[in-house]
Amino acid sequence: MNLRGKAALVTGSSGGIGKSIALELAKAGAAVAVNYNKNEQGALETLRLIKDNGGYGIIIKGDVSRYNEARDIICEIVKRFGSIDILVNNAGISKVGLFMDMSEEEWSSLIDTNLKGVINCSHCAVKYMIAKKHGSIINISSIWGNAGASCEVIYSATKGAVNSFTKALAKELAASNVRVNAIAPGVIDTEMNNHLSNEEKESLKLEIPMMKFGSGEDIGRLAVFLASDASKYITGQVITVDGGMI
Repeated sequence: MNLRGKAALVTGSSGGIGKSIALELAKAGAAVAVNYNKNEQGALETLRLIKDNGGYGIIIKGDVSRYNEARDIICEIVKRFGSIDILVNNAGISKVGLFMDMSEEEWSSLIDTNLKGVINCSHCAVKYMIAKKHGSIINISSIWGNAGASCEVIYSATKGAVNSFTKALAKELAASNVRVNAIAPGVIDTEMNNHLSNEEKESLKLEIPMMKFGSGEDIGRLAVFLASDASKYITGQVITVDGGMI
């Protein structure tokens, strides 16, 4: 799974799953653009880890929920790297709470980042991939996009939409040799779970057949596979990584 000579963008890679994906792509030889919107220190840490592991990367700030900024991010990557071969739409936010208590501003923010961000970056990148007749788009979804989660209704809706977008775009781009797949993680051991107490974490593990949380590397290594020619006949798939939870 050699990605040498490939240029990759990982949106929202200043921490969590995105950070792990960026690092694993760089380890496989890709030149990686680390995107962030607010967490500059996290982006710098991701880039440091990439360099410490012998990889090459750059940092690009931008809000993918805004089309013009997404376009500028993609254009900057093509300018710096000469192409964009791998797009990982990872940037996302969540909001836990009852649907009836949510405001329009809150659900608009979720939709703008989790769904429009994916659409914006994909729309800006596909023309470069089609021109080369080669490319891989990987959308980071969630098991709740498959099954739905109480108290995460809008989040689940956005991830379900990402799954449908993945399958439809894959069919549209298949003839151009551009593949589109999604990864649906379950409970991954990142800082996003730090709000849980130790007791809550142990209780949650009991709901997972493998009795443990996944790691960022589990998602990152799958992203490398989907970005590489090792998966050249795989497109339009939503691959669940959840230890058997769903």
